[in-house]
Amino acid sequence: MSRIQHTFKRLAGEGRKALIPFITAGDPAPELTLPLMQALVAGGADIIELGVPFSDPMADGPTIQRASERAIAAGMSMRKVLDIVRSFRATGDETPVVLMGYANPIEAMGVGPFTRAAAEAGVDGVLVVDYPPEECHEFAASCKAAGLDPVFLLAPTSTEQRFADVAVAGSGYIYYVSLKGVTGSATLDLDEVARRIPVIRDKVGMPVGVGFGIRDAATAARIAGLADAVVIGSRIIEEIEQSSQAEAPARVTAFIRGVREAMDAACSQPGGAR
Repeated sequence: MSRIQHTFKRLAGEGRKALIPFITAGDPAPELTLPLMQALVAGGADIIELGVPFSDPMADGPTIQRASERAIAAGMSMRKVLDIVRSFRATGDETPVVLMGYANPIEAMGVGPFTRAAAEAGVDGVLVVDYPPEECHEFAASCKAAGLDPVFLLAPTSTEQRFADVAVAGSGYIYYVSLKGVTGSATLDLDEVARRIPVIRDKVGMPVGVGFGIRDAATAARIAGLADAVVIGSRIIEEIEQSSQAEAPARVTAFIRGVREAMDAACSQPGGAR
């Protein structure tokens, strides 16, 4: 059982849902990423999605685009991202880390060398936005051979065939893109999320995390009553943008703690954890 799978099993036994925050590695400065990861854990994060900065982040809205631009300007690369994860593991922290990004940096490094290096650094899973499951058998197999969970996206427009492809290629959890648009945009249709989650669970057989558009503790609490995990990214990047580097870790911890408390309170209500 992978560290990600163990985390979901433990939380299910506790009647709680996973909180999965996202930050971009190297934003606003490479030396701040490790303290920010530790701040996320201190606030109650169960899994960390660590963004690999990319020059053309097509699935991301302006907030995460800016984060990628700052990180690239600061000299971040795939190998430096892996160095940060290695430093995180050196502190003894067992919180799962999922790299989230795009195919080009992986292809430039080579799929096999990348998955082996990621596993050696202490990465637990990889989510590549522009690797469709039906076209990335080599990548999924390489991940699994290295002990990594390949995590895939599903969306409101996903077909039955896409469900089947993800069930075969993926592991760990599913990231359900809860709206038609980029990260941080639009308003969630919670009724639609409520309809889709049971279908995805039935078809794919993995925990389902919901992201894109979750911006506050109240919405996170409502999603926690529907899904297995809540993913928050753009709102955390905004906290970092609005802080000095010295203040950013404390502000991130405070924000995540508020979300964690709201989720746990929602799940503790009768019928709250589904």
